[in-house]
Amino acid sequence: MEQDTSIKRFTEVRRELGYTQAEFAGILGIPSTTADIERGRTKLSGKVVAELLGRFKINPLWLYGESNRKYLEPSSVSVMPKVVTIDSSERENMVLVNAKAAAGYPQNIQDSSWYRQLPAFDLPIPQFRNATYRGFQVEGDSMQPNLKPGDWVLARAVENWNDVGPNRIYVVVLEDAVLVKKVEKLPGTGRFRLISLNESYAPYDISESQLQEVWEVSSKITFGVDATTETGLLRQLQESMEELKQKLARA
Repeated sequence: MEQDTSIKRFTEVRRELGYTQAEFAGILGIPSTTADIERGRTKLSGKVVAELLGRFKINPLWLYGESNRKYLEPSSVSVMPKVVTIDSSERENMVLVNAKAAAGYPQNIQDSSWYRQLPAFDLPIPQFRNATYRGFQVEGDSMQPNLKPGDWVLARAVENWNDVGPNRIYVVVLEDAVLVKKVEKLPGTGRFRLISLNESYAPYDISESQLQEVWEVSSKITFGVDATTETGLLRQLQESMEELKQKLARA
């Protein structure tokens, strides 16, 4: 009876995650396909159970019918910045990551020397000094009409994955990409959903284990044509910051 339960629930997990038998076998390190397991010809091994737990947070007790809790929440998902940059006065500054640099960001996320090639901006407004900020350039049209290709967003580091909430826009750094999306957590699944504002792009789900950093977008800046150079970009950012500083002083 126990074996029948584990087979049914193993098959249920595969189908729920949307994998074919061959795809699921590849992920779990099973030769060929999962067909023999799902037909009861091959025993569900401890290695497979461990892979289900490690990759998808599947509760082993649920798998064998001894618990109603299918997923185990990850013990910790660190989305804090892996590197924080400072200026010559040892004050934290803001690195600007353009679309070209974003392609290499996930692979160099812990390499402090890599960040030195990027323009960095001193934050002149006190309100920006109580958290870590980073600037990211938007690539593609998936967040139109709010964000257009080439726009820049200023984003605040998220320290705890539990602080991510609905109706906000985030810069999500995965293992192989930097994306600007709305984020919907899927409680109890160990997965989350990335949502575009442009309805031409369908939402898709990704495992929490793929997260490296999460940044909450706090504002958008659209630069002029002379922002194509680092000097022009920093000058326009300085002007935008001074304008924001004046607005805050009047408020």
